Amino acid sequence: MTATSGTAAEQEQTGAGPGPDRAEPAVFEVSDLEVSFPGGRGNADVTAVRGVSYEVRRGEILGIVGESGSGKSVSSLAAIGLLPDYARVSGSIRLHGEELLGLDDRTMAKKRGRAVSMVFQDPLSGLTPVYTVGDQVAEAVQVHNPQTSREAAQKRAVELLTLVGIPDAERRRRSFPHEFSGGMRQRVMIAIAIANDPDVIICDEPTTALDVTIQAQILEVLKTAQRETGAAIVMITHDLGVVAGLVDRVQVMYAGRLVETGAVDDVYYNTRMPYTMGLLGSVPRLDQDEKTPLIPIKGNPPSLTDMPPGCPFAPRCPIAVPECDAAEPPLERVGGAGHRAACIRAGEIEANAWTARDVYPVSEIERNPVSQVPRADRETVLRVDDLAKHHPLMRGALFKRRVGTVYAVDGLTFDVREGETLALVGESGCGKSSTLMEILSLDQPQQGTVEVLGKRSGRMSNRERMQVRGDVQVVFQDPMSSLDPRMRVFEIIAEPLHTHGYSKERVRSRVLELMELVGLDRSAVTRSPAEFSGGQRQRIGIARALALEPKLLVLDEPVSALDVSIQAGVINLLEELKARLGLSYLFVAHDLSVVRHIADRVAVMYLGKIVEIGDVQSIYRRPTHPYTKALLSAIPLPDPEKERRREHVVLQGDLPNPADPPSGCRFRTRCQKFAVLSEEDRSTCREREPELRHRVEGAADQAAACHYADTEASS
Repeated sequence: MTATSGTAAEQEQTGAGPGPDRAEPAVFEVSDLEVSFPGGRGNADVTAVRGVSYEVRRGEILGIVGESGSGKSVSSLAAIGLLPDYARVSGSIRLHGEELLGLDDRTMAKKRGRAVSMVFQDPLSGLTPVYTVGDQVAEAVQVHNPQTSREAAQKRAVELLTLVGIPDAERRRRSFPHEFSGGMRQRVMIAIAIANDPDVIICDEPTTALDVTIQAQILEVLKTAQRETGAAIVMITHDLGVVAGLVDRVQVMYAGRLVETGAVDDVYYNTRMPYTMGLLGSVPRLDQDEKTPLIPIKGNPPSLTDMPPGCPFAPRCPIAVPECDAAEPPLERVGGAGHRAACIRAGEIEANAWTARDVYPVSEIERNPVSQVPRADRETVLRVDDLAKHHPLMRGALFKRRVGTVYAVDGLTFDVREGETLALVGESGCGKSSTLMEILSLDQPQQGTVEVLGKRSGRMSNRERMQVRGDVQVVFQDPMSSLDPRMRVFEIIAEPLHTHGYSKERVRSRVLELMELVGLDRSAVTRSPAEFSGGQRQRIGIARALALEPKLLVLDEPVSALDVSIQAGVINLLEELKARLGLSYLFVAHDLSVVRHIADRVAVMYLGKIVEIGDVQSIYRRPTHPYTKALLSAIPLPDPEKERRREHVVLQGDLPNPADPPSGCRFRTRCQKFAVLSEEDRSTCREREPELRHRVEGAADQAAACHYADTEASS
């Protein structure tokens, strides 16, 4: 497989290609691809893809990475002929040497699904809600094989669903998409994609919206699909960990064009483009013992209707020189065969052996003085004891009756001390957000107690509740939906100040002070949220949360919706604010690499219960619960060599129904350790619910709820 920005003839002259495999003809070739959209209302056209070229051979995987808006998805949609009619596409797209550009939709429809197929990002919108999943897989078979009978197509659908890991496929084929989880729906999409043994499979962010454990399952399914079909795969993603362990070659896109391309090891270990360095440096890593500041790429990608002169990355590049503005640099060979970069300073980077830390100098984050005080001696900011939240499961339209109970939160106990970050982690549906809602409501819980800053929920006067509301603030997952689009930034940040009776003069000075504190220009207070990027909107949300000088911030997946380069800046900001203001955080996340970077203590949740809790070093160095081990194993490392050597624990299936949890240990139905236990030990897991107890000698702060937890430190 090759991935370059020149024609096939140019590749032959420069020696690009994967060495011995170059003798095999390419299955799929894209040359000088350009895609533009009309601007409308007299505006200039938007050129979303600019001169992209690559080849991919049978059985090989090409990764395409870059920030949102870099042109990754547009190039893939153009390749398969799914762009709207008003899009203007030029260049060449060849499948087995046959030109696809210019073919009518009827002809392209015969090739889509048979010769080239696609796995989309959102499986729910990719599947028809009114047809069963079995019918949709069978339809993909029959469309390209009209002679196939309905019975044969349904039989093939069951085979495909079994292949991609759908349990009890014969029965589940009659289910509708809404009855499947996100991971199961994505498996169905892969089954449809491989139904006719295509030569090329294009995967557009197939794991973005999934939990890490489900992501690991989907990646295994894709590997299985490739082995079964021998197809070439184009993997589009922003997750550099996924790319490191999966692909053969990688290409990095920025502002619609390729800026670095080559074998995955060359691009990761011998990076020659500052943009690629920034992407790699911004990824939180599990394999680093010491917490170091991440590398954020400052600024935002350029507007495709108003490109800067010269190199489009120059306005954000820390080593840009005046010559960078003279002309856009070509993609030139910088190392081994096929390794190319579009940077006039690539030679200097190589000669000086510059790393991301050399190119992006990052100042160390100051340490919080409170962190030097023993945890037992610090004030308790939040205490939760035996907290439960059960939802009645009702049935009936006119006369409703209770038919069950959903155990959303079922007996949680933890505390957060001054200057500390406690992270709640686990898959979607484990009860993390329900826990936050119970804490933030300040009402009497169904069971147990919640004590915030020494005051017990449900027993406060109105005055005390108002005071606690100011001392406890929340930052939500989606900054766009949490900010009122009709209000200016000044009004958004000032609203809680007005509510708590601040004077006009104090409100104005405080808003400007907060803008500066979160790294935004003061003059931006007159703008609306829609005029900001995702990362900037999240900074506005943080500024609003800090307006009343709270003592506890509740952070509900605050960086999950952000590009990795933007995410790094927000994580660094949260660390700086914690040290500077002495804040405490209750941090909810599913990304354990982010948690490793920001948390002091970690509580792992599964089906409404905490299955392991302890300080971050203990949890990550010597996890004792099988579920914790599986979560950590599922996080990909942005290091090809390490990722290829790792042994992944891939959990089977999805979370059980919280309205009908398994007896005994709730994790046993998916537990990798349960499968190797003796029948006597399995009976213990089935019949007795494990208690949260300290397991590792010398780790006083680590406890796990497992009958057979590992009690020795991991190597």
